[in-house]
Amino acid sequence: MTDASQPAMPAPTLSERDADGRLVGARIDNGNAADENVWLVAIDGSAHSLRAVGEAIRLARQMKSCALHLVHVQSWMSKEAAEAELVRRGWTTTAEARALLDAAGMPWRLHVVMGDCAERLAALAGKLDCRGIVVGSRGLGATQSLLIGSVAQKVIHLSPVPVLVVR
Repeated sequence: MTDASQPAMPAPTLSERDADGRLVGARIDNGNAADENVWLVAIDGSAHSLRAVGEAIRLARQMKSCALHLVHVQSWMSKEAAEAELVRRGWTTTAEARALLDAAGMPWRLHVVMGDCAERLAALAGKLDCRGIVVGSRGLGATQSLLIGSVAQKVIHLSPVPVLVVR
């Protein structure tokens, strides 16, 4: 059963497979996202990532031309699970973020990838020659960050482009 308020999930316009043929990435376009002045916005469905979307919208409005590419990273899945679930999970998890961009009249492109979040964000930023990455932060204290790590911290260290961390 689908949610009537949610548009049907379109077919990916591009997919990426590993050496074993497992789906490890897909892209969905909303029809008018550009490939220049790209900013990646990490989306995990949390309030923190939605704040990052809001900041990315503010940032994009200040630029002459800016494309916002949403990125949702899933943990590793089996070949069968990836085929059945990867794109659907990304589409569902990013629904609120896409709605915010649509309401603001901002073009977007969605990338759903599988792997380590920080590594995949940094790699995609390099591959797309992005201007920067926008990530939400949960605002963990120094002790908690040391114990469990921080995706934002890892992205900062791995990224070939500037990273804007939004709290």
